[in-house]
Amino acid sequence: MSSFDINAIKDFEVAERFMRYVQVDTESDPNSTSFPSTEKQKDLSRMLVEELQQLGVADAHLDEYGYVYATIPSNTDKQVPVICFCSHVDTSPDCSGNNVKPIVHANYQGQDLALPDDPAVQIKFKEHPDLSNQIGNDIITASGTTLLGADDKAGVAEIMDAARLLMTHPEIKHGTIKILFTPDEEIGKGVNYVNLDKLGADFGYTMDGEKAGTIEDETFSADGVRVRIHGVSVHPGFAKGKMLSAVKIASEIIQALPKDRLSPETTSKKEGFVHPNHIQGGVDKAEIDFIIRDHATANLEKHEDELRGIVENVVAQYPGVTYDFIVNEQYRNMKEVLDQYPQIMEVGLEAITRTGLPAERRSIRGGTDGSRLSFMGLPCPNVFAGGHAFHGKMEWVSRQDMEKAVSTILHIATIWEERA
Repeated sequence: MSSFDINAIKDFEVAERFMRYVQVDTESDPNSTSFPSTEKQKDLSRMLVEELQQLGVADAHLDEYGYVYATIPSNTDKQVPVICFCSHVDTSPDCSGNNVKPIVHANYQGQDLALPDDPAVQIKFKEHPDLSNQIGNDIITASGTTLLGADDKAGVAEIMDAARLLMTHPEIKHGTIKILFTPDEEIGKGVNYVNLDKLGADFGYTMDGEKAGTIEDETFSADGVRVRIHGVSVHPGFAKGKMLSAVKIASEIIQALPKDRLSPETTSKKEGFVHPNHIQGGVDKAEIDFIIRDHATANLEKHEDELRGIVENVVAQYPGVTYDFIVNEQYRNMKEVLDQYPQIMEVGLEAITRTGLPAERRSIRGGTDGSRLSFMGLPCPNVFAGGHAFHGKMEWVSRQDMEKAVSTILHIATIWEERA
C-alpha cells in the first residue's frame, strides 16, 4: 500500500468546482443533427481544458467533436496499465439546465428541503431514502426551476479535483492517467466520435454513478424501435368508409401494450421493458418510438417479437394500412465485457473500501458511456459520483460524497500502481 495517506487529504476543491461548472448551460438536444448536439457544451469543455493546462496537464485539448483529452504522466518506474477516468459534460434535456443556481444546505439535519425559486418543489426526507445517510453533511441543490446537473458535473468535478491532487502530490504513485470528457451522453451519442487510439488507455472508469460506495458493472442492453404506420388520408368531409387514420391506429397500438408488466412503471431490478417514449404524426403517417431494455441481451429480441405481434394484430384490423418496424441497436450490457477483466472491478471495490465506505457492486437500470466504451475496446465500469434524483428539479448531491469519490479515484490510481 502507498506510504502516502490519501484519506488524510483535507484540501478538496470538488464542491467549489462543481458549483462553478453547473452554472454553465450544457443541455444536449436529441433533435439536433450536429455533433455535439449543442455548441454550448463546448463552453464548459473549454473551461476544463484551460483549468487542466493551468494545473500543468500540458496535452489537455478540445477536439472538433467536443471531446476533452488529457494525460497525467506516470510518476513510477513500474509498467502500469494506462487508466482512464471519464465523465460527460452535458445535462439532460428532460429539465432545463439554463441559469442553474446551486444552493448549499450546510449541516443537513434531516429536514425537508424547500427550494426558494419554487417553494412547491421540495426534496422530502421520506421520499429520498439516501438523505438518511447525509446527517451533518452539506447538501447541494438547485433553486427549484432547473435541474442541478450532478449528472454528470459531479463526476467532472471529481475527476478535475483528483487531477489537481495528483499533479500537486507527487508522493501519490500512479501510472499514466488519461482523462476523457464527453458530450451528448444524455442523448445516447456520447462516444460516437471518441478516438480510443488517441486516448491510449487500457481500462477505464466512468464517474457517473449514484449512491456513495457503489460501483456498477452491469447495465441494460438496449435497442430502439420505430414503428411507422402508413394510413389512408381522405378529406374528412368525404371520409366515410375510406379514411384510415395512422395516428388513431398508433394510439391503439399503445393501448394494446401490456398493462401489468413489461413497462417502466411495472418493473424493477433486472426486469426488462418496452416503453413508448415519443409519438408523432397525422392521418397519413404516424410514428411511435420505443426503447427496449433488458439486462439479458437475448431477451431484447423476445420483447421486440412481442411488440411486433401487437402491431401486426392492430394493423390487421385495417386492410390497406401498412407499417414499418425498424430496430436500431443502442448499447449492450457491459458485464459481457467486464467479466473478462475481473481485476478492473476488484480494484474499484478495493478503492472504495480504502476510503472507509462499504463497497457495493450494483447493476444499472440504464446505461452509461461505459456501456459502449466497453464494447469498443475500453472495459469501463461505472463508479459513484454521489448525485441523486437525476434529470429533475429535486436533484441533489453532498459535498462529502463528492470528496469520497475524489478519494476513490486516487485510490484506484495507486492500487493499479501497487499491483504492477
